[in-house]
Amino acid sequence: MRTDSSPGTLPAREHLPAAPAGTPVLDVVIPVYNEEKDLQPCVRRLHEHLARTFPYAFRITIADNASTDTTPQVAARLATEIPEVTTVRLEQKGRGRALRAVWSASDAPVLAYMDVDLSTDLNALLPLVAPLISGHSDLAIGSRLARSSRVVRGPKREFISRAYNLILRGSLQARFSDAQCGFKAIRREVAQVLLPLIEDTGWFFDTEMLVLAERAGLRIHEVPVDWVDDPDSTVHIVKTATDDLKGVWRVGRALATGSLPLDRLARPFGDDPRDREIKDVPRGLARQLVGFCVVGGLSTLFYLLLYSGFRVFTGSQVANALALLVSAIANTAANRRLTFGVRGRGGAVRHQAQGLVVFGIGLALTSGSLAALGAATSEPAHSTELAVLIAANLAATVLRFLLFRAWVFPDRHDSETTVAASYPTAESCAGEAADSTWQDAPWRAAAWQDTTRQDATVQLLPVRPHDTDARDFR
Repeated sequence: MRTDSSPGTLPAREHLPAAPAGTPVLDVVIPVYNEEKDLQPCVRRLHEHLARTFPYAFRITIADNASTDTTPQVAARLATEIPEVTTVRLEQKGRGRALRAVWSASDAPVLAYMDVDLSTDLNALLPLVAPLISGHSDLAIGSRLARSSRVVRGPKREFISRAYNLILRGSLQARFSDAQCGFKAIRREVAQVLLPLIEDTGWFFDTEMLVLAERAGLRIHEVPVDWVDDPDSTVHIVKTATDDLKGVWRVGRALATGSLPLDRLARPFGDDPRDREIKDVPRGLARQLVGFCVVGGLSTLFYLLLYSGFRVFTGSQVANALALLVSAIANTAANRRLTFGVRGRGGAVRHQAQGLVVFGIGLALTSGSLAALGAATSEPAHSTELAVLIAANLAATVLRFLLFRAWVFPDRHDSETTVAASYPTAESCAGEAADSTWQDAPWRAAAWQDTTRQDATVQLLPVRPHDTDARDFR
């Protein structure tokens, strides 16, 4: 996979080494808002399950989002009584805000969260985080819509959930099956780079995180879960659905314009086994040929439609030049992203300029073919013109691929390795994530404050002091 080099480029996935006793491998966050009734049984049940079944050290973090009841006191008491429990306090509501703040400050290599109602059966927790510990996957989600999942909930919520995921598939080409199940996990080095790109602070946080991760080529593992609906849920369905649709539009527009630096999330070249060198086969050639042929076929159809439309109003040479120019710009953009895997806006103008040079060569071939046809017959049939243009375009296509591969989008693996070495690594960035600010991040990472065990409540700075989030927590 080719990507532009970036300080945020992720390292290759590796199995987490055995940690010293007491060092948490897993940090499970429970975001809460006015949950004085359910918080204690939830935390005790989760702690008992982890202590009994989880083979690594763990931590449970209660993220209190500006609760106005006795939730902070309940959380503080649990943190005092149970060594593995910690509580943090944020002065603004929003599930996404809570997860982003706690995950950014956590030192555990695997970060997870679950809803306080424990609707998801806890037996799915170890299968959820195991692929992250082993290095197989970058994120993991529980899915209520998998074939083997067992779910108990009303028809209204079932319909809304399935309709929402269909919208994601149709609008954002999402391939994951369940965006909003409150049961997810992520590797810390991935979170350190991914979180600054996420703007939402509420319920759409999950969807935005998954869409960006998937578009960046990260691996998302899905776990079928047993799930029982909470009849006392305080989620405002209509408002949440409206805000989610607004989020879908915002993310879709950002992806379409290329304004998101997804190259930050790329794994290094060679981490994908499809990029391994094969004797006598240039790296990535087979995949590039397939992608180029698909893009070329679609571009040819687009070109012919444009030519036929322009031909109604002008002569063949002008129609050919206009159709080729428009289709060439679209072809360069599509090949840049789909065939050669270049993400982000860096170098886009230069690539288009070089693509126009390639377009000029194609124009010379096709225009010369039309000129030769005109010299052979004074009034050629439209079908004959199209046949000549198709043949000329086939020749131009072969030349275009060679120029794209060797000149416009060359293999910069060696130079990228050299450049990347001058940037801070993901590990060094992760170590400073709690007190550093990404230059283009739309938010400021929260910072832990040192506390004693007698006062186990950890205060977090508000992530976006100027934002408000009217949605209630469950």
